Amino acid sequence: MNYSEFIEKYASHPHYKAPTGNQLQARSWQTEAPLRMFLNNLDAEVAEDPANLIVYGGTGQAARNTDAVKEIIRILLEMDENVSLLVQSGKPIGLVRSHPQAPRVMIANSNLVPAWATWEHFEELKSRGLMMYGQMTAGSWIYIGSQGILQGTFETFVECGRKYFNGNLNSKLIVSGGIGGMSGAQPLAATMAGAVFLGVDVDAERIKKRLDTRYLDKMTSDYSEAIGWILEAKEKGEVLSVGLVGDIGDVLEKLLSDSIIPDILTDQTSAHDPLHGYVPNGLTLKEAYEMRKSNPTAYKERSLKSMARHVGFMLEMQKRGSITFDYGNNLREFAHQGGEIHAFDYDGFVPKFIRPLFCDGKGPFRWVALSGDPEDIFTTDRELMKLFSENEHLIKWLTEAQEKVPFQGLPSRICWLGMSEREKAGLMFNQLVKEGKVKAPIVIGRDHLDCGSVASPNRETEGMLDGSDAVSDWPLLNLMANTGGGATWVSFHHGGGVGIGYSQHAGMVVIADGTDRAAECLSRVLYNDPAMGIYRHADAGYEIAIENRRKFDMNFNL
Repeated sequence: MNYSEFIEKYASHPHYKAPTGNQLQARSWQTEAPLRMFLNNLDAEVAEDPANLIVYGGTGQAARNTDAVKEIIRILLEMDENVSLLVQSGKPIGLVRSHPQAPRVMIANSNLVPAWATWEHFEELKSRGLMMYGQMTAGSWIYIGSQGILQGTFETFVECGRKYFNGNLNSKLIVSGGIGGMSGAQPLAATMAGAVFLGVDVDAERIKKRLDTRYLDKMTSDYSEAIGWILEAKEKGEVLSVGLVGDIGDVLEKLLSDSIIPDILTDQTSAHDPLHGYVPNGLTLKEAYEMRKSNPTAYKERSLKSMARHVGFMLEMQKRGSITFDYGNNLREFAHQGGEIHAFDYDGFVPKFIRPLFCDGKGPFRWVALSGDPEDIFTTDRELMKLFSENEHLIKWLTEAQEKVPFQGLPSRICWLGMSEREKAGLMFNQLVKEGKVKAPIVIGRDHLDCGSVASPNRETEGMLDGSDAVSDWPLLNLMANTGGGATWVSFHHGGGVGIGYSQHAGMVVIADGTDRAAECLSRVLYNDPAMGIYRHADAGYEIAIENRRKFDMNFNL
C-alpha cells in the first residue's frame, strides 16, 4: 500500500482509524506502534473532536494541523531504526541520527519559558499556528479513552471509602461536574466502587457518549428526575450512575436548597482552561462558543467568577458534611482568581488519597493490543492474574474490568502497578508476543499522571513534605531516564491537567514486540520509570519511599 492509499484508508480527515492485525505498514514495529497509536488517538471512538484534532480536555490535540498529521504519517511509514523523529507542539520538524534502542519519536508540547508561560501568550502563539496544547496523553499518542483514568478514579473513590466510610460506599452519593473525555470515567469508577453517582455536564453530547459506551447508566435534562433516581438507588442500596445535563453550579445550589448533601463531592470539569474548557454560568453552549470568539477577555472574567461561585457551593457542601476534594483540574486556583478567597480550603486528591501509592512507585500502567483483537487483552488479563496471583485487589480489578469496561478504538487495559511489577509485566507481555500467544505486539505506556513524572503544585506534587512542590527537575529527569532506557517514544509537556503555567510532565511508551531488543528496553524503562517515583518521594522525606529505596536496592549500589 502506498502513502496515498494509506491516507485514503486510514487518515481521510476527519475519519481516522488505526491499522490492525500483524501486517506491517511501516518498516518495523518500532515505527508501526507510534503510527497506530497516533491514529487511534484521533479515532472518533476515542477522540472528542477529530475534526479539530482534539482528543480530550477541551483543547488537547494529537497534532497541530492536518498538514502535520499527513507529514507525521509519511515519516513514520518511511523511517528506519537509525533515526528518531522530533515533534514540536504537534508538528514534525526533523530527523536526528540515533540507533535501534533509542526512542523512535521524541515529542515536546506546549512548553514555554516560565516568565512567558501564560494562557494569553500561549493563545497568541496558537492563533499564529506556532503551538498546540498537548494535554497529557493527547499529544503523546497514548490516550485510550475514558478507561485511561478509570482505575485511578476507582482507586481514589475506594480509598475515600476506606478513610471515611469504613471501606463501604454502598448507598453513598458521589456528586461531580464534568463527564467529558477524562471525567467520563467517574460514573463507572463510582459504580464499580459500590456508590451512587450524579454527574453534571452542560454538553448533552458528552453525556450521551458516556451512555453509549456504557460508562453511565442513565441521563436526563430534568433535575427532579435525576434526584428521584439517585435517592431511590440510595434507599435500595443499589449502584447507579446518572448524567444530568446542566450547569454544575446551579445543580449544587439546588442540592443545597433541597438539603441533599452528597457524601463525596469533587469536580472534573475542564476548569484548567478558563477560556476553552469551562462554560460560565448563565450561558448556553452556543452562546459560550460565540463569546469565546467575539470577546475572549470578557468570557474569561465571567468564567473565573462562575468558578468562584461553583467552589463557594462546594465549600458550603463541605461545611455540611461532604467529603470534598479537588480532582486536579485547577478549579481552586481559578476560583481564587475569580474572588473565592477560601478556594484552597479543601485538599487535592493526591495528598488526600494517592501519595502513599506514589511512594511505592505505583501509577497508571496501561497497554494496548496493536492487533485490534480484544482477545489479546483478555489473554494479558489472564496472564497478569497468574503472575500476581497473590494480589487480590488487582485480580478483582481485572475481573471487573473484563465485565464492565468497553473498549474504545484499539483494545486496551489499565491497572496500577509499582516498582518491580511493571518490569515483570512488560517482560511477560514480550514473551507472549514471542510465543505467538497474542496476535501482534503490545505497546505499554501510562498517563503522565504518575508517581515520578510530574511537577504540578496544585495536583500531583501538592503539599510535598519538603515544600518542593514546584521543582520540575523531576519530570525532566524522568524524560532523560526513559530516553536513556530505550522507550519507543517519549514526550515532555507543559500544562496538562491544570493549564498553562501550572505543570510540567513527561510521558513514555515502550513496545513489546517479542524481540531480544525489546526485552532489553522493557527491562530498563520499566525499572527506570517507577524508580523515579521512589527517588522523588524518598528525596522529599517520605518514609515509605525511603524504605522502598532500601527494599529495591536503589541506594547507589553499582
